[in-house]
Amino acid sequence: MSVATSPLTLSESQNFILPGRHSWEDFKTIQAAMEQRSGLRITYFDGVIEFMTLGEYHESMKTIIGFLIEYYLFTQGIEFFPMGGATRESKEKSVSFEPDESYYLGEKKEHPNLAIDVNVTSGSPSKLAKYQRLGIQEVWMWQDGKFSTYSLEGEHYQETSTSKLLPGLDFALLEECISMPSRLEAIQKFTAQSK
Repeated sequence: MSVATSPLTLSESQNFILPGRHSWEDFKTIQAAMEQRSGLRITYFDGVIEFMTLGEYHESMKTIIGFLIEYYLFTQGIEFFPMGGATRESKEKSVSFEPDESYYLGEKKEHPNLAIDVNVTSGSPSKLAKYQRLGIQEVWMWQDGKFSTYSLEGEHYQETSTSKLLPGLDFALLEECISMPSRLEAIQKFTAQSK
């Protein structure tokens, strides 16, 4: 299989689904060929290969979310292990993807307890299903200035109004601070009010 090697120079996040169904081996070949491309993500789900470029807005949102969550975990005395966008995959379950931020809470397990996904566009309909396939306990999806939170109940996610893992977290404050244009003011406000 031949993979084009021309550089991608897209400044905003964009998605592209490779037409057709592809084997795990095809996916791994493409993934290996593209691993030197910064700012490009490749996901695999049931034979579908999707590419996503990461623009500045996406990276800005992901970074401030991660900073505020980690500050909260630190001040609440919650042991955590940040995994960022480390690849989560299983050939047997036909899935490979990278969350924007992910955390083991308390101790390390097979997969992180919490994953956070920043959606600049509407995203793929299978996005939540990828997390479900690996049994990740809680997923937060950021889109249009708001979080949608999902908690794994048995085999399926249920949308919740707050986090079951972090029930004391003030989501209204978190969303307000993430959306502020000044990162300095956002951090000052969050740290002053989330103690």
